[in-house]
Amino acid sequence: MTQSEQLHMKDKYLAQIPSKIQMQHLSRLAIIYIRQSTLQQVERHNESTKLQYALVEKAYNLGWSREKIVIIDEDLGRSGSNAEGRPGFQKLVAEVSLDRVGMVFGIEISRLARSCRDWYQLLESCALFRTLIGDTDGIYDPGHYNDRLLLGLKGTMSEAELHIIKQRMLSGKKAKARRGELKMNLPVGYIYRPSGEINKDPDQQAQETIALIFKLFEQYRSCNAVLNFMVKNQIQMPYRENGGLRKGEIDWRRPNRTMIHNILTNPTYAGAYSYGRFPVDSRKKQPGQPYSGKTKAKQEDWEVLIKDKFPNYITWEKYERNKKQLAMNSNKMMGVVSRGSSRLSGLLTCSKCHSKLTTRYTSNGKHLRYLCQKHAVNYGDKRCTSLQGAQLESFVEEQVLEALQPSSLQISLKVAENLSQERESLLKHWQLRLERAKYEVERAFRQYNAAEPENRLVARALEQNWEKSLAAEEKLKQEYNQFIAEQPAVMTTEEREAICQLAGDFPTIWNATTTTNQQRQQIIRLLIDKIIINIPGNAEKVDLEIYWVGSHITYGQYIRSLSKIEQISYYPELIEYVKELQSAGKSYTAIAEALNKKGWYSAKYKKPFNQGIVETIISRAGLVTGRKRRAEAANRDKDEWTCSELALKTNVPRKKLHKYVREGKLQSRVDNSVSHGGIILVKADEAELQRIMSISKQSNKHWIEQNRIVIVEENPE
Repeated sequence: MTQSEQLHMKDKYLAQIPSKIQMQHLSRLAIIYIRQSTLQQVERHNESTKLQYALVEKAYNLGWSREKIVIIDEDLGRSGSNAEGRPGFQKLVAEVSLDRVGMVFGIEISRLARSCRDWYQLLESCALFRTLIGDTDGIYDPGHYNDRLLLGLKGTMSEAELHIIKQRMLSGKKAKARRGELKMNLPVGYIYRPSGEINKDPDQQAQETIALIFKLFEQYRSCNAVLNFMVKNQIQMPYRENGGLRKGEIDWRRPNRTMIHNILTNPTYAGAYSYGRFPVDSRKKQPGQPYSGKTKAKQEDWEVLIKDKFPNYITWEKYERNKKQLAMNSNKMMGVVSRGSSRLSGLLTCSKCHSKLTTRYTSNGKHLRYLCQKHAVNYGDKRCTSLQGAQLESFVEEQVLEALQPSSLQISLKVAENLSQERESLLKHWQLRLERAKYEVERAFRQYNAAEPENRLVARALEQNWEKSLAAEEKLKQEYNQFIAEQPAVMTTEEREAICQLAGDFPTIWNATTTTNQQRQQIIRLLIDKIIINIPGNAEKVDLEIYWVGSHITYGQYIRSLSKIEQISYYPELIEYVKELQSAGKSYTAIAEALNKKGWYSAKYKKPFNQGIVETIISRAGLVTGRKRRAEAANRDKDEWTCSELALKTNVPRKKLHKYVREGKLQSRVDNSVSHGGIILVKADEAELQRIMSISKQSNKHWIEQNRIVIVEENPE
């Protein structure tokens, strides 16, 4: 073919190419973007996928060489509602932004994007870098206004179409859910019948295990306690496979806290059909994770709730109690028993601010205080309430023991009944496990017996399976025998006698060393809902309102210990009485006896007044002390001091000076001319004062030398 004929053929070929395609487009890449919304479409709608791959030939016919045609199909099975989780679309935008693409091919606009945000981002990039967009209807240049307008309309219609489809499907889904006919994944313990009805799992062991969880929670009121019981007794949880080769088969797994919590909070076990318990919040959804963004809705916000829809394991009332108990188990409310020494934690409420009192332990947990400091922490106010825990708990325990005394016999009978039921449940669970193990052995034997003897490959595998089943059954029997040895099904005579003693001497059992603090906490929580604390005037009297289970309320009052004598309500009257006694010339001991006869107590409740406490009261009140009067009335020689005066002069404690006098280290005499037993006078001139101070320093230095820790630094060389 001559050169003129080749030029003629080239001009004829270029004449068939649309005018929008220029040489600058042909010199760059042609990208074929392929997408299907779901994996189901990829699997079942093969024709649509073939049409998209056929765009390669169209790009070749339009003038692109095969080396410059690139296929992007990473988004097969991904929705086009947004660019998140679509690596193929992100790669397409990146290639266009790098000025490498001449034209983008798609079977239709909806394949590229179903969101106007993503669609207009692609249009802006294509217009900036003069990239064409083509589909089955034509070729468009986003840089031209008319084409841009048409592409914008197509993108808007594509987004609206997706919205309409979703709304139509969602409306149908909700309508079916309102009738209670929408199928969902059932929790463990339930199955779908072929007719579509929901029934309990036909496996008796699975039913008994689910029922046992609710029974244990009613007894212990804690997920952790239920979990510990199941782990201790080797009770496993049933699980039915939802997919795979073992779909529908039951499996047994080790229990965990999340599984137990989900069972207790699922309304299905109360026979209720629910929809909308876990709505999706798009703000929390993570790209590429279909189940992310789920939130937990309140019960009043559920879209559908149909009670008594199918067989139940518990009543709806019990389901509500379980939810309430789980909410109370949080740190902010009264929960289950704790490991601390506090027996009223979570029960106490301040009458002033209606906040829960918190616990504080001091001296390595030896001392307990209850505090109401919510307003102090949040607003900088003063603490509402602060009181010792031992006195409060002692008073409440007296009320509890008094309330339990008439019904102690019923309590002992209930304890025996609960213990018997618990052992019967465990025994039944073990029997079901043994029955299942026996069935597995028989099944393995039947499979082995049905195999052809000549087919040794199959026979050997079935024989090994049979041996494993036999070994598992034997191990289970040994564990069962050990369980029976440790916990016999019938209570022993000693156990029955111990329980019967509960009726006659409940306080002794309450205070016994074998009774744990957690058990006492649990008993109190079974009887009391809350206790309101009120301290009038922040004095020694504490008023209590005890709200018992069953809406009964009792009122009580006790006297608490105080940190200062000035907090006592009768402090002004006490000071006036002390003044009268002091004016009458009474000694500290006589004043203390007079105060005790009036029935008054010191700041520490039930601690009587003594000479030291009276001296402290008089000193804090600023009264003239008898010691000061006697010191002024003493007949002194030159350089004689009282121990109090000498203590101020030498800065040596008065008690230490008295000790020096008793040991003979100081020259002293007793002036008997002063009333109330006389007064000690110490002879000390200036030199003696210096000697006293040096003796005190040497004594302190000796003590430090005996008790300090000497650190020796090693030579770095």
